[in-house]
Amino acid sequence: MAVKLTKNELKAQKESLKMYNRYLPTLQLKKQQLQTEIRAIESKARDVRSRRDKLHAEFEAWIAVFSEKEAFAPDTVTVRQIRTSTGNIAGVSIPVFDGADFDRAAYDLYSTPLWIDTASEKMESVLSLDLEAGVLDEQVRLLQAELRTTTQRVNLFEKIKIPETKENIRKISVYLGDQQVSAVVRGKISKNNLERSNKNVSGTDELQREDSV
Repeated sequence: MAVKLTKNELKAQKESLKMYNRYLPTLQLKKQQLQTEIRAIESKARDVRSRRDKLHAEFEAWIAVFSEKEAFAPDTVTVRQIRTSTGNIAGVSIPVFDGADFDRAAYDLYSTPLWIDTASEKMESVLSLDLEAGVLDEQVRLLQAELRTTTQRVNLFEKIKIPETKENIRKISVYLGDQQVSAVVRGKISKNNLERSNKNVSGTDELQREDSV
């Protein structure tokens, strides 16, 4: 789009450049903060999953010693609800894991091994860690989406808007400067022409006076 070569447009372009230079550091800082937070959350998610895997392996080893281990079916413990609250990182709303509630399948107290309750508690701990890791993954997903948007804005300002605005300012300044020089030159030419015209008029009047004498 062609830029208007006027003083008003020059002022507008300078204001735009000032705005871009003011917002760019804030966007760059936000980008760095998001990158740092994402790395921290990814590290935490890996740690949670490592704890989950270790706990699950201990559970498998523990339950394997019981001859009636088939009594603990996969659906003995199910997730009733995941409890989360809302946090905020760099202006992004994220879910925060607050725990989970579980349901346990009904069983006959007389025919079911006594260790079923303990096994259920251990399985709930494993599932809780797995659910926490899932919430952390969602945090990363949301922050990565915001990071992409912020990075696009940083690139827009750095690579397009600021260079484009500087070039517009240069073009307008050069044009207005040329116009000012042209005006000065035209003024001098007009002045010279006027002076010559006055001299000619004065010379003509002098000749007329001499003739009359």
